[in-house]
Amino acid sequence: LLLLLLLQVSASCLWLGHSEVLRSFESSCPQFFFRETPPNEALEPENPAWICQRYKNQYYFATLYDRNRRIPVYSAYLYQPGPGKRPKTWLVEPQLMGAAYPKSMEREWTLLNYFNVSLEELSKSQAVLQDYKNLTGLNRGHLNPSGHHHNISSRTATFTLTNIIPQDAKLNGGAWNNYEQQTMIRRTKGCNNTYVVVGAVPGNTYIAKGRVNKPSYIWSSACCEVDSTQRKAWGVIAENDKNEVHLLTLGELEDVLTHLYGGDQVFLFDSDCPRE
Repeated sequence: LLLLLLLQVSASCLWLGHSEVLRSFESSCPQFFFRETPPNEALEPENPAWICQRYKNQYYFATLYDRNRRIPVYSAYLYQPGPGKRPKTWLVEPQLMGAAYPKSMEREWTLLNYFNVSLEELSKSQAVLQDYKNLTGLNRGHLNPSGHHHNISSRTATFTLTNIIPQDAKLNGGAWNNYEQQTMIRRTKGCNNTYVVVGAVPGNTYIAKGRVNKPSYIWSSACCEVDSTQRKAWGVIAENDKNEVHLLTLGELEDVLTHLYGGDQVFLFDSDCPRE
């Protein structure tokens, strides 16, 4: 019996050691940030989760998640667009329930049927599909869009609800989509690597009976390496009830976010990204 207990303890320690919900991104998935430098602490919510977004045993991007508001603060990824179909499967993050659960994203159905998880238990830790049913004037809006990825696995990985916000439907299908699909192609011409951090500023209203926050603003920022010495950067921001996107310098976006969050100065990238 003692041996069995020891084996159980060591097994649970192994799980803990491999959990992908972390205290920072630097230790497990720094590759999604320019110079391996995530945004500073000015954006951190009261109850954060640092998620190295893992699908089929591979990391695809990083998300800082607000557990209380059940929305992502930001997602960070490398811009690598390619042709391909839009996935239809929606995934959730079992690891947000605790270290004993899988560290890769899974379908809700899989967790409920194979891991003996109740929907109540899952929904305590994050947004679930039920929260996004019967939306009026809102969509499930990706922060990290599937169209910015080049194969089926990387595109499917963006379909986790920890990368989703309640987004104004006209904005999502209009000016924001135009930025993601057209402006990004123009702006990234000549870039070898483009690092993107895209986020949402919490708002004062909620969907799903107060469970999921509806952000007041959505923003995106990019830092592009043209070559070993030359870089360019930019940012955009949109109010989440207007079909308009405003193009800014990186420095302007950081200042706007600093004002909106009302705290310390926001820095989204390493200082080598131009702010002008």
